[in-house]
Amino acid sequence: MSSAPSFIPLAFERLTPDDSLARARAYFAQMDRRRTTRHFSTDGVPRELIELAIRTAGTAPSGAHQQPWTFVAVSDPALKQQIREAAEAEERAFYAGRATPEWLEALAPLGTDEHKPHLTDAPWVVVLFRQSYGFFPDGEKRTHFYAQESCGIAAGFFISAIHDMGLVCLTHTPSPMGFLGELLQRPANEKAMLVMPVGYPAADAAVPDLSRKPLDAIAVWK
Repeated sequence: MSSAPSFIPLAFERLTPDDSLARARAYFAQMDRRRTTRHFSTDGVPRELIELAIRTAGTAPSGAHQQPWTFVAVSDPALKQQIREAAEAEERAFYAGRATPEWLEALAPLGTDEHKPHLTDAPWVVVLFRQSYGFFPDGEKRTHFYAQESCGIAAGFFISAIHDMGLVCLTHTPSPMGFLGELLQRPANEKAMLVMPVGYPAADAAVPDLSRKPLDAIAVWK
């Protein structure tokens, strides 16, 4: 039988409407400058920055507070090379026939192909694994509820933290991703969900000339 829930006071400081608006405008301006690039510098990034980004991701809300995520941070050049080779093998199959014409048409404005130098250029490759289930203290399987949604929120927190500290991040989803569990020696309950190279942008880094949807295309007011 589960124990009764325990509560502590909420740590909260209510701001004035003007202060809230100032913070909101500053945060939007900061995040509006965020772009995804595939051009990374090989310059090193201190481990503590990656640790803080992961800790920030770990503050994300999750279904039943089960925190069903594992972030594997890879800096070893040999391991990054293995990840790149395996990812490029899957991507070659994807672009050569696995992808539908509609999918390829959607990707065309991004200029992507099977070549993934970002996986070895970036000083860090962070792989987010979704824990499809966990374990009780006695070793019995424990269902994780809303694991996909929870990990998606945590990924957003991670990306925001990376941008806020002056680094860049790419969200990469090679398909299928089973090779990542093998290379990174993850247990059977963890499934790779997202690959995120992290670092500084290359001096000649560029991004596609694209625009975001305006507010009236993404929000409905009732």
